[in-house]
Amino acid sequence: MPADLWSFALARYARPCVENACLTLQAEGADVCLLLCGAWLGARGVACTAARVEQLKALATPWQTEVVAPLRWLRQRWKADAAGDASLAELRDQAKALELQAEHELLRRLESVSAVWPQDAGETTQEWLRALAGFDHPALQFLM
Repeated sequence: MPADLWSFALARYARPCVENACLTLQAEGADVCLLLCGAWLGARGVACTAARVEQLKALATPWQTEVVAPLRWLRQRWKADAAGDASLAELRDQAKALELQAEHELLRRLESVSAVWPQDAGETTQEWLRALAGFDHPALQFLM
């Protein structure tokens, strides 16, 4: 298992069905970066507590709202128009790259807060995913 959250997230996202599961969960209102962090913490055996969940959410929510979501909205908004406009397609690619960079930064921030938490439990991925999603969904199983 990769030691750092970014490498873990890339490896987990590359698994079969995970990309579609993440898009489904995102459409349902889940923060995929939080879920990937939860999968990382669970795989490391870090206990899922209400205080830790709230700390991660308090860090992620403003970043998602103020940074990632506007970039995602812009990228999605330009999708159809960029198909017939090379200049807009280039700008859309830049927005997509910024969105990915913003998610990378969020994962870095989540890791910096949680990397010091002790590995004091068994596998807790399911607990983390349910707590961070705020709901149960069949797509969560693909992140485990």
